[in-house]
Amino acid sequence: MKIISLHSNEKQLIKKSIKGDPQAQKLLYEKFSPKMLGVCRQYIKDLHFAEDVMVHGFVKVFNHLNSYEHRGSFEGWVRAIMVRESISYLRKKQFVVYDDDAVVAEGEAPASISEGLLDVEYVQHLIDGLPEGYKAVFLLYVIEGYGHKEIAEMLDITEGTSKSQLFKARKMLQENLSLKGMSPKSKSVNKK
Repeated sequence: MKIISLHSNEKQLIKKSIKGDPQAQKLLYEKFSPKMLGVCRQYIKDLHFAEDVMVHGFVKVFNHLNSYEHRGSFEGWVRAIMVRESISYLRKKQFVVYDDDAVVAEGEAPASISEGLLDVEYVQHLIDGLPEGYKAVFLLYVIEGYGHKEIAEMLDITEGTSKSQLFKARKMLQENLSLKGMSPKSKSVNKK
């Protein structure tokens, strides 16, 4: 049995996976599944459901692998599929997005959390505490880099609602940090 090196050219793994080579598919899965589980977990609180969504996402990846055009990174292409699968899962659960068209001025948004201030698990815990609609918009905008127009189309809401949800999510996160004695503007954590 021929074993493909872990350092094989990604294009070769993709070509072999398109041809149905199970070893190449396994290597692609093993290479990207930890990161993609993290992507799904950002959207879906329960790890088991996030894992299910990731597996369904990989089924789509392998079913549509021949449509990958080698433009941009393969990881980015896979990530986009995982985000869409996560949003699809949330839609099936019928998460609520409060449809209000309150316009939020760009300068009104609370300050963002400084890098390195909080550990990743704590930040994920805070994000998990957001209502699902706020959380979806926050992640799509802040983490994935989508614009409000794209988010509105993905979630079937207005751009104004997307802006409002982002503002409210940021505000809620800032309030939760303030309750814990941490300010997103400060460089250190207050100690008791």
